[in-house]
Amino acid sequence: MSKSNPPTQRADSPEYLQRKSFFDQLITVYGRKPVLEILQDYSLKIFRVHLADSNRGGGIIDQIKQLAIQRNIEVCFHSRTELSRISRNSKQDQGAACDIHCPGYMPYRQALQTDQSATLIALDGVTNPQNLGMIIRSVTASPAYGLLLPSKGTADISPLVIKASAGTLFKGNILRCDSLLDALKDFKQQGYEVCTLSSHESTAITDFAPTAPIIFVLGNETEGVSREIAALSDHRIGIPMANGVESLNVAVTAALIAFRL
Repeated sequence: MSKSNPPTQRADSPEYLQRKSFFDQLITVYGRKPVLEILQDYSLKIFRVHLADSNRGGGIIDQIKQLAIQRNIEVCFHSRTELSRISRNSKQDQGAACDIHCPGYMPYRQALQTDQSATLIALDGVTNPQNLGMIIRSVTASPAYGLLLPSKGTADISPLVIKASAGTLFKGNILRCDSLLDALKDFKQQGYEVCTLSSHESTAITDFAPTAPIIFVLGNETEGVSREIAALSDHRIGIPMANGVESLNVAVTAALIAFRL
């Protein structure tokens, strides 16, 4: 996952702030086949295509170039080193990347300034790309406003995540943060409450009725949420289990909570 940077301008000028907001909403996807498939989806707004100048002609590379020309999308050529800085994955970018403009992909503070009553789902330590993709798909399809996604300790947005999300990654609201703990503290200052899942001393999900804006935090299946996040929690809910089953996959849990709202 990566973003291009806007040209240097005065940091307080309206033009700079507008361009920064635009560039903050770019998702960069890498890999020849993923880039080609994205170009074939005319519902997506693609800002730029990036290609390594060392790519040989023919095959998928030529198809990428032709589609970019048909769609009037700028194609930028880079050295392999330069392209690796854009893709942030030199081992898997295959000399191709593209920037997709996604209005719902934004820093969390931007959403906090505009909507202070939305219900969110946050992830803490979910490192499996397929789980992340399936969670994005469920949250996007549900009544929940969006997903609060930290850059640290969570799977990167990759072609595998995009595939598992069935393309919904580009349609929903994904709020980025560096530190989940710091972001949750900011949300709590704005009146939000934090809810974590627990099998001990918890309220059944069917009985939980929040009275304030809420953020549900999901941890990984092995360790759950971190100790720091658990200490910040205002509520603990549980999903009643039958037949001795101890837990559910985190993606299934996310779907249950998102559609229970």
